[in-house]
Amino acid sequence: MTAAPYRLARVRPNDAVQGPLPEQFFVRNDALDFDSAQGRHWVLVKTPFPASPANQNSPERAGWTLGGAVTEEQFTFLAPCAPANVFGMAHNTGAPGRALPPQAFHKAASSVVGPGDDIVLSPGVGYVDPEAELTVVVGRAARNLTVGNAREAILGFTIGNDVSARDAQKSDELWISAKSPDTFTPLGPWIVVGMEDRGAPINIVHNGTELQGGSTDDLGWGVEEIMVYLSGFMTLQPGDVILTGFPAECRRIRPGDEVACRIGRIGELRNPVRAGQ
Repeated sequence: MTAAPYRLARVRPNDAVQGPLPEQFFVRNDALDFDSAQGRHWVLVKTPFPASPANQNSPERAGWTLGGAVTEEQFTFLAPCAPANVFGMAHNTGAPGRALPPQAFHKAASSVVGPGDDIVLSPGVGYVDPEAELTVVVGRAARNLTVGNAREAILGFTIGNDVSARDAQKSDELWISAKSPDTFTPLGPWIVVGMEDRGAPINIVHNGTELQGGSTDDLGWGVEEIMVYLSGFMTLQPGDVILTGFPAECRRIRPGDEVACRIGRIGELRNPVRAGQ
């Protein structure tokens, strides 16, 4: 990770060309003020995940060439990566979580959606919570990391919403049916590279009401320790994401709601909620 923070995003042009795969490009922004005029102007770059086929750029075309400039009026933000693996950390809030061994759960990669995409609640899903989580984006293949070198495998951080069906969680010991429904892992809107993640505030805004917040310092297991734990039994792949835990207040979501997950130094991930069939 670098000392000078910058943002990377995966985007789709508003005039996207039809093809075998939907168009996607990676863009970079170095402005420190995300809301400034400079913060809305991006430069096209190569994929930061060259070893991950799911994250390749689309072929260049007029207006969309490497080094070219584009503005946010020209594209839609996608989930910032297309991970092979999505991990979450169980019971990772404060001292109570640290008193237990680290434990991860797996979320289906097909559950990933981007900023502004609908969170879809199927009939009978019951009680569903959003969880705003600092999310690690893996930058290179990594196995058997140590606390000393764990951050070398991190590209940066984004926001993840670990949407969770609580009724299913009670009956499913592996949490697959609770954590992996389609649309249950919104990610974005971008990756911040070189970010200081310690002490970053975390909170949720539910239908315009700001809920009680927390901080990344409230997590039981830190980022380096989580990377060591996961890479100890499997190879982490470029573009994989790790949701590190939710240390703040949440509130049940229902169709018609809007939920915004906020993490300081990254921004806001906003998604509407609708009923499925």
